[in-house]
Amino acid sequence: MWERTLQDLIRGLRANKKDESKFIAQAVDEIRQEIKSKDMEIKAAAVLKLTYLHMMGYDMGWASFHVVEVMSAPRIHLKTIGYLAAAESFTEDTDVLMLTTNLLKKDLGSRPEEVAIALNGLSHIVTPELARDLSPELVAMLNHSRPHIRKRAVLAMYKVLTKYPEILPQSMSRLQDKLDDSDPGVVAATVNVLCELSHRNPRDYLPLAPHLFHLLTTSSNNWMLIKIIKLFGTLTPYEPRLVKKLQPPITDLISTTAAISLLYECVRTCIIGGMLLGHSGNALARTCVTKLAGFLQDSDQNLKYIALLAMVKIVPSHPELVAEYQDMILSSVNDEDISIRMRALDTVSAMVSRHNLQPILQQLLSHLVKSESVALPSASEVLSQFAPSPGAPIARPAVLPSQSPAYRLTLAQRILALGSQDVYDNITDFEWYISVLVDLAYVARVNVGAEIREQLVDIAGRVRAARRYAVQVMVKLLSDDSFLHNASDEGGCPEVLWAAAWICGEYCSELAEPHKLLSYLLQPRIMTLPTEIIAVYLHAAMKVFGSWAAELADRWDDDDLPKVRGVVDDVLERLSSFVTSPDIEVQERAAELLQLFTFVRADLSTFKPQARSELMYGDSSAETFGGPSSTPAAQPHFPKSLYLMKPLFGAYELNAVALTAQASVPVPEGLDLEAWIVPMQEEPVLTQDAAADEAPEGRKAKKGKKKDAGKTKRKGKGKAREDESGDEEGGHAPAPPSAETAEERAERERRKAERLERLRDDPYYLIDDRTAPARLDASDLDSIPVVKLDDLPPLFQAATVSPRLPSLRSSPAPPAQTFVIDRTGEMPEGARSPPPQPGVASPRPSGSSPPAPYGDGSRAGTPLGVGAVTAAPLPSRFPTYDLDVDEPRPGTPEPIKVMRAKKKGSGSGSGKKEKRRTQTRPTDGGTTQT
Repeated sequence: MWERTLQDLIRGLRANKKDESKFIAQAVDEIRQEIKSKDMEIKAAAVLKLTYLHMMGYDMGWASFHVVEVMSAPRIHLKTIGYLAAAESFTEDTDVLMLTTNLLKKDLGSRPEEVAIALNGLSHIVTPELARDLSPELVAMLNHSRPHIRKRAVLAMYKVLTKYPEILPQSMSRLQDKLDDSDPGVVAATVNVLCELSHRNPRDYLPLAPHLFHLLTTSSNNWMLIKIIKLFGTLTPYEPRLVKKLQPPITDLISTTAAISLLYECVRTCIIGGMLLGHSGNALARTCVTKLAGFLQDSDQNLKYIALLAMVKIVPSHPELVAEYQDMILSSVNDEDISIRMRALDTVSAMVSRHNLQPILQQLLSHLVKSESVALPSASEVLSQFAPSPGAPIARPAVLPSQSPAYRLTLAQRILALGSQDVYDNITDFEWYISVLVDLAYVARVNVGAEIREQLVDIAGRVRAARRYAVQVMVKLLSDDSFLHNASDEGGCPEVLWAAAWICGEYCSELAEPHKLLSYLLQPRIMTLPTEIIAVYLHAAMKVFGSWAAELADRWDDDDLPKVRGVVDDVLERLSSFVTSPDIEVQERAAELLQLFTFVRADLSTFKPQARSELMYGDSSAETFGGPSSTPAAQPHFPKSLYLMKPLFGAYELNAVALTAQASVPVPEGLDLEAWIVPMQEEPVLTQDAAADEAPEGRKAKKGKKKDAGKTKRKGKGKAREDESGDEEGGHAPAPPSAETAEERAERERRKAERLERLRDDPYYLIDDRTAPARLDASDLDSIPVVKLDDLPPLFQAATVSPRLPSLRSSPAPPAQTFVIDRTGEMPEGARSPPPQPGVASPRPSGSSPPAPYGDGSRAGTPLGVGAVTAAPLPSRFPTYDLDVDEPRPGTPEPIKVMRAKKKGSGSGSGKKEKRRTQTRPTDGGTTQT
């Protein structure tokens, strides 16, 4: 026989763990019988057991009415069971909740113990309907004679006001009175409720500021002070006068309190409430930073976290105060706790300026290098892991935080973002930054090669003074066999070799010995690289040889002929392995180079050096070749093929392109961008004769369709021959058709409808059932409604740009900048000011996002123009980081493809070609053709 107590149910569950479902099924059947009993004790015991099973996941919705019966029991211990079951099982969709309204009203007016139970249950099962119906009784409970009832009523008011905010005006005066209650518990509960409610509409709670300020200055309850300070932090943005009033008491609390939670809440309120701004907030800001710096030195990880979280919010207003603890913050970048490391990175990123960028980047880069020299565990340490002695702890090898792939990726991306911020505004030495980018490619061991490539190419294009050093570093990178060997590994950054080859090819005039670089650009080992990088290698080889050959022709000496032949033969031999590449891009470039170098070798083999006495050109031979010459039969004293390749790519210098360059291209004279390229054709109008011929054809039966079609075809051919003969004899075209009348238009529409209806059943004819747009006649244009849009707001708002942070430390000014950065980019010849467009700022202010990167990479040889290549944008100051040491490494985006762009010519011939070439660019307002 089943026992009727909850204790027996629990003992049975523990004894039947192997067959728990069967035991619970039997228990539920027993409860179904007990809950129907007229004895309220048995019914309440069944509801209590059912509530326990409900907490284990079994449904008790079928017993909702029985729960209401137990709630109405006269005995207090049974009523408690009923309210407990209702709080656990009732939801807003429970249908028996409408039966509890009168029950709750009755209990709220009963004995104090029943009132307490009813208030507790109401806060769990309240719905908008219950809140509306019971709000008068609940507001009356705020003036109950017993303090614990008043406190419960105040707490229940929060749930009621959340479900039914319309009663807030009636209850606000009562809540305000409770701030002066004689019982501290009631005051604390009222402050807690007001603090939570103020987030919805803070302006409604501004009248409570005097009462709250009185509590702030007189109360000693730390938990209530925390709630009051939070409430003031919500109100101060809507009442600026509170800032000056709150500064003295909050400063006193920060200086005297020993409670860490209260101290942090005071600092947080000072930040979000704007109390640190202005001259009066400097002393308070220094006090806050000093207290937070003490948290950084504490062994408690939680204090370190909240200190970094608060410091990153103080940096925008007082960066010089936070910079005093720069070394302490940087030491947290390598903390064992991932959350502390990420917050330290946020704080360091906010501190960056021209004065401290170099030490910060060097320190961040050192965290990536440290893991390279991790000592391996000794033999005894390894053995101790498998056979530990009794009582001795197991020795485990230390794992540095910087070994986490996810963290290394975040750290590398943050280094790139800090360097490229505001178009490299914080960098004073670009040679140093190029070295940092190359070092990062060596030690990152994560997929950031695409970002490093973009910045290297961007710096080489924008900063002329850094090109020679960049070429020197890229030559070393191309000749490094270890980097090429590791490029195919995970995180090997092979995209950096793309940038190295492109820079050496584009600025090959900075090379000391260009011909020696060809052996590295065409070595067979590069076949393991991605195909888009191999294509850039081949294109760079052509540029390097073309520049070297042209330079050699300017100072030609016949003794150089064997060296040139040897270089050409070596290139042809190396190109043979690239011609058979499975990639079409590599194969095409290799085939082009093979044909060009074959032509050069043929020209070199037929070249015959001339004696010095036979030379006719002297020093002007190079200028005469390819240009005007007074003697047509004159021949240069060097192989003419040496000038074959350089004009293919070196006609124009590749510079940065301005953001508004495309919009500033002047419209040529005689070009109307609003005119149709292909004129619109009007719908042909049928004449009366054609209509008469079509009418009987449409009424023919389907049986004679083939015969009639043959006759019509022959008739049409004969008529066509007659028309042609008539045209030849008369020498003029037939007269244009007359204008169509309203009757003729109606007849034509009727015939068209009949034809479509006839063809609707034809399975070989597709009918377009879509409704055609209504066409307005020219005479009906006045009926179009006109709406004035002058008062509407603009569709796009210009992006607001936060001002740059002031200098951090009071250190001497940086040295004069020796590098000139092309920030604006190149504009086309005869550029005009583009019309202002919504959402586009020109020129780009400091602090906005950098321009678009170089091209899309489909043609890896020549970019679209040296545009502003930007690294990953600076992450948000307060992101949510869910990183783990064992989390798999996220991938980086695909490398940016680059397409060949044609340069604008300056001659008359190129001008005609440029005039014929049309480029369509989408804009906000439509399509622009240039």
